[in-house]
Amino acid sequence: MPVLVAPVAYQGLVDPEGEAAMARAAAAAGTVMCLSTLATMRPRPVAEAAPGGRRWFQLYCFRDKGVTGTLIDEAVDCGYEAIVVTVDAPRGGNRERDRRTGFEIPAQTGVPSVEAALGSGRAVTIEETFELMDPALGWDSLADLVSDCSVPVLVKGVLAPEDAVLAFEHGAAGVIVSNHGGRQLDRCLATADALQEVVDAVAGRCPVLVDGGIRRGVDVAIALALGADAVLVGRPALWGLAAAGEEGARRVLELMREELELTLALCGCGSPGELARAHLRRAPASSVYSV
Repeated sequence: MPVLVAPVAYQGLVDPEGEAAMARAAAAAGTVMCLSTLATMRPRPVAEAAPGGRRWFQLYCFRDKGVTGTLIDEAVDCGYEAIVVTVDAPRGGNRERDRRTGFEIPAQTGVPSVEAALGSGRAVTIEETFELMDPALGWDSLADLVSDCSVPVLVKGVLAPEDAVLAFEHGAAGVIVSNHGGRQLDRCLATADALQEVVDAVAGRCPVLVDGGIRRGVDVAIALALGADAVLVGRPALWGLAAAGEEGARRVLELMREELELTLALCGCGSPGELARAHLRRAPASSVYSV
């Protein structure tokens, strides 16, 4: 199942069981759930909700390295198999859609893992959490993190091939081509357009994953044909969770699998590994597919 569940913050806002329900859905689909630092549950109860599932932990790095280390230690102790460091959010983007709709994180909805790491006795708001994050991470920061971590570290938020190479050279076990769902830098490059160059630059030295815009099984196939080892989906899984809880999220992942299998069959491929760039053609500008 080359479709992982991407880290999505505050899942408890759309379903009472939040990340626990998502973890069970991912486990049922036989795939990995990546838990966000900004989850509404700490890593341990999520792990206990799906003890047979596989889990990664998405990490924001904080100015206080003790907080960062505490977050990593808790995840590793709870069986999370990898740390996914997000590097494209030194500051929160200008999310005009949220302003237009009036969307806000309720003040009483805190960030339990960060609160525990801080020793805080109250809910920490999203604004406070971003203020505590380190906006000045560099490649040496990544190398230090990798050397101190007992599980593989992947770097999420890469769009430039040069950065993918630097991530690998500084110890990253893999890179995730991502533009943060298009919510950080306005008019940034689409991940589908960035993926091929990143794959070529890495040249098989480490896995390359991608997220952003994956909505159907055929989108998964396109990403794999461009050279990705796997994809991550955020919004579709969250929509399933919002619509029907654990069952809804599981159904979304099942649909992805069914559509991918159909796409493989119709392309004459016996497995995802048989997809190649020869299966792709870029649509001309006048094509209905470019709309």
